[in-house]
Amino acid sequence: MGKLLEKALRDAISEDKCVLGQKQVLQTIKNAKLLVLSKSLSQDDAEKISGSASGQKISTLQFDGSSVALGKLCGLQFRVSTASLTSIPESNIKAILKEEEK
Repeated sequence: MGKLLEKALRDAISEDKCVLGQKQVLQTIKNAKLLVLSKSLSQDDAEKISGSASGQKISTLQFDGSSVALGKLCGLQFRVSTASLTSIPESNIKAILKEEEK
């Protein structure tokens, strides 16, 4: 995974600008700027979150790894199925999405 995504996630967590977990992300999706979904998320849940995000024009990134890998990327000792970054510049979002396309 990309270094930009890792840095953005760690910075957001240290600044308390990140919401973790499927239920919490769904409750606070209106404040999100970028959603990161792990492959461990069930198809139904992923579609529900993606549908809500696309309705509000929020960028969504499908993380190419499990919830354990996403948790490690965040620098945490537990699994993270979904992460929502609430305060990230638009230029960083575009750079992260471009980096992940490669």
